[in-house]
Amino acid sequence: QVQLVESGGGLVQAGGSLRLSCAASGSIFSINLMGWYRQAPGKQREPVASITTSGSTAYADSVKGRFTISRDNAKNTVYLQMNSLKPEDTAVYYCHALQTVGYWGQGTQVTVSS
Repeated sequence: QVQLVESGGGLVQAGGSLRLSCAASGSIFSINLMGWYRQAPGKQREPVASITTSGSTAYADSVKGRFTISRDNAKNTVYLQMNSLKPEDTAVYYCHALQTVGYWGQGTQVTVSS
């Protein structure tokens, strides 16, 4: 079992920045991939960014150049630095960890005002 706890969401004006954190605990030794998803009201959950155990990253086209995913293996924590935020980035952001099954955090709200 893996437990994921997100933090760092909040309200920010367009053009501002936020950093999300996801702390993993439990059976974390075999996590292959960690990432962030988001779900806006009335929309499906969508992938935002991911990072492998070796540090390879991938991003959704909509956030490339603005968001950066990173990880601190010593702290078992993954971060999502979000810059140049837009109102369309407003969503609940979820941390995800993949072993043989996937695990989700509880989500953190990000609201970007225009």
